[in-house]
Amino acid sequence: MGNQEEAAIYSIGAVAHMLDIPSSTLRGWEERYSVIVPNRSRGSQRLYSRRQVEQLRFIKSQMEGGNSAADAHRLLDQQLLAGPIRTPAGTPEDHRPLILLVERDSYAADLEEYFLTTEGYDVSIAHEANQARALFQERSPELVVIDLLISAGAGFALCAEFAAKDATMVLAVSSLDSPDDAMLAGAAAFLPKPLEPLKLVSTVRDLLGTSALVKPARQAVVTR
Repeated sequence: MGNQEEAAIYSIGAVAHMLDIPSSTLRGWEERYSVIVPNRSRGSQRLYSRRQVEQLRFIKSQMEGGNSAADAHRLLDQQLLAGPIRTPAGTPEDHRPLILLVERDSYAADLEEYFLTTEGYDVSIAHEANQARALFQERSPELVVIDLLISAGAGFALCAEFAAKDATMVLAVSSLDSPDDAMLAGAAAFLPKPLEPLKLVSTVRDLLGTSALVKPARQAVVTR
């Protein structure tokens, strides 16, 4: 996970939400065309990289332009031979989504808060699990960034609790290489620590639907 573009990992549910493509369609494309094949967790869950999300967005845009799914995947193959597909960074709109940072390291929390507020987000910080639960109930954040090692490993339980709320996305972060466990706990995406500001911001934008990667794709897609 040393490559900047490959650092973030997304569940199939998160990708379906971000691009407004049914999970069944994503699975069907993978089985039929084998062009975009995500890694699997120990529990056989699909784990998508951000580059693969960009590729899926390309597929959808081609289909919206009138191409069949087969032709869109063939065009993607040609694009990949020429180099990775790139998407310009987006900017948050007037609405300021609330993000809850659940971070045991106060210095890291302050740094993350700085970069997220600079990008136009509202941020609340919790340094332990019970405080996180209280702030979650009080403020109803749209996204929760959870250090899995918070309060001696309580982050996994928090992931499950918060992810159960339909209106909330969960981004798990950890110094441990634990994307599989994070996804099983209900996280929509995983980032390794120490966090790089650009990776954090781009992943947050993706999950909240404010990045250029996601916004143009917010239309229904028909499987062909």
